[in-house]
Amino acid sequence: MSATASISLAVADAVWAEIKSAGRASDEHLSILETLFGKNMLRACRIVDERGVRRVTGAPSGRSLFLVMGESKRKEEYLCFPDHLCTCYSFLYDIVGRGEQLCCKHQLAARLAEAVGEHQEIEVTDEELAHMLAKL
Repeated sequence: MSATASISLAVADAVWAEIKSAGRASDEHLSILETLFGKNMLRACRIVDERGVRRVTGAPSGRSLFLVMGESKRKEEYLCFPDHLCTCYSFLYDIVGRGEQLCCKHQLAARLAEAVGEHQEIEVTDEELAHMLAKL
């Protein structure tokens, strides 16, 4: 990872922490994130506004992942770990393959939804969560 990418992610982490602490994203927060992530941030906001983020938590472990709706007409749902992975094509192509983006819109939507509490909560057994992960 380049020094610029590391700095950008550090700035983003600080902004996410401020948003989570405040329980809301100010225009300034969103402006900073849009500067860092460009069109992906705008698309992430749209996904959150459309209530397209669900956090799935396994019981009793408390481990969780996010399911994030896509924007295509097919309305696919992507399995997402906001800091590490998304199952969308953009993550594989733009982030892993070409290194052109820091993260995809689904990762951003999951982070934003979690920070402002705008996601649906679903609880499943740890076994059900493991089955979801096995499909990766």
